[in-house]
Amino acid sequence: MFRTTIREGVYLELLQERHAAHVFALVDREREYLRRWLPWVDATQSVDDSVSFIKSSLDQFASGKGFAAGIWRDAKLCGVIGTHKLDLLNRNGEIGYWIAESAQGKGIVTGACQAVVTHLFDDLELNRVTIHCAVGNEKSAAIPQRLGFTRESVARGAHLLHGDFLDVSIFVMLRGDWKPAQAGL
Repeated sequence: MFRTTIREGVYLELLQERHAAHVFALVDREREYLRRWLPWVDATQSVDDSVSFIKSSLDQFASGKGFAAGIWRDAKLCGVIGTHKLDLLNRNGEIGYWIAESAQGKGIVTGACQAVVTHLFDDLELNRVTIHCAVGNEKSAAIPQRLGFTRESVARGAHLLHGDFLDVSIFVMLRGDWKPAQAGL
């Protein structure tokens, strides 16, 4: 089982089927907030939908193509972080995250991203990690900026959300830049 401590009382743990009710309850409670930026929220209508997501992420983990982990604070789920589009052949991947509105502003996602990026560079030996954020989602974009990522480009019309196409900022960190960028934190 994958579990790592971010700081006292905050840790990441690989999502498992037993977490499905927690994931659904959090999504349901934060539905209006999360749906502003995340297209999958409206399709998450039951615990079974969360079970399907977790099963898919466990298959991804078993095949070495990534993972989804719960972000836990004081033993309560407050968000999720994971990998997308992990390409081991070309040594690059993307991470994504979301967190309850009430848990924001406490450095939780920054710490979670720092742990995941370090894992991807040190353990999987990736060379490039990206984070995609919809233009206008300033809270999400602040995370890669805080961690020293470079805003490489904007993909115009790349994200379909509730019938509208949004532009997406693409933030990039290269392995060789990671340790020096962390020295400033």
